[in-house]
Amino acid sequence: MSENTSYTTEEIARLLKISKLKVYDLIKKGELPSYRVGKQMRVDLSDLEAYKQNSRNSGSPLGHPAPGGGLQELPQLQPAAPFQSFSSPPPHSGKGSAGNVVITGQDMSLDILATHLERSLPSTRPLRSYAGSLDSLIAMYHGESDIVSTHLLDGDTGEYNLPYIRKLLVGFSYIVVHLLTRSAGFYVRKGNPKNIRSWGDLQQSGLTLINRERGSGARVLLDEQLRLLGIPSASLDGYENVENSHLAVAGMVARGVADVGIGTEKAARIVDGIDFIPLTREQYDLVMIKKPENEGWIGTVIDILRSTAFRSELSSIHSYDLTETGAIIYET
Repeated sequence: MSENTSYTTEEIARLLKISKLKVYDLIKKGELPSYRVGKQMRVDLSDLEAYKQNSRNSGSPLGHPAPGGGLQELPQLQPAAPFQSFSSPPPHSGKGSAGNVVITGQDMSLDILATHLERSLPSTRPLRSYAGSLDSLIAMYHGESDIVSTHLLDGDTGEYNLPYIRKLLVGFSYIVVHLLTRSAGFYVRKGNPKNIRSWGDLQQSGLTLINRERGSGARVLLDEQLRLLGIPSASLDGYENVENSHLAVAGMVARGVADVGIGTEKAARIVDGIDFIPLTREQYDLVMIKKPENEGWIGTVIDILRSTAFRSELSSIHSYDLTETGAIIYET
């Protein structure tokens, strides 16, 4: 194989049999040299082989498997170092320490945030990982992500995000900032021939569901509603059939492969041949770990969220409610 061969982060993850977030972590720590081609990170074959050889020589494993266990399987964490409050963030000069900042989540607002962050802090290199909400929080727990987006509903309290964040990030010092609110609900075929209007309608016979992957906010939303209504997931035809994005779910419904799927209104306006049935308003928040080395860019992120330029760019996207964008929801 040519020494000029290079790999994407996805290809590295497959080759090493580790998660994509672990690859980002290795890049972030400088253990795996990388460079950018457009918006894509690449690693040369020679650097990959050198990393593998160093791992063999040191006797350390190449990486750990992608996180997938329940909350109860998480090990105990040591408390994070004290950090200053950002309840009233100071103005920032646009200068920060050099380094990679991994942003996880699937909404396009995060791509816009990454662009603004790179523009505000040229020495900082934002890396995007398109993981679901729960997997993103687990990645943050393992130190593999810096900015996590989450929209996880706790059915018992009706509260978004904080119940999960508090359970997962025990011992950490962190800040939760509101990004946006958006509408979530059902994708159904044009004209809604099955007359699907509520969560209870998922029980009707002859209905085929297309689901999201475990750990995604849409999957948690569905599972919480089924739990509250006492509907066994095994009773839903198609529950085990999953797609990894709102657009993919909407596309399956549009093509007639499924009768119903769960997702956001934005995707419904992109895909032809479906209707959207709104059911809830999702709170979409950002979580950032407070450490001294993160101080500069955390303040910059908050400044960006509150800026006219950022809000103006997001306001052009239908179905986003930006009323509370940049508000600090919770801070340890």
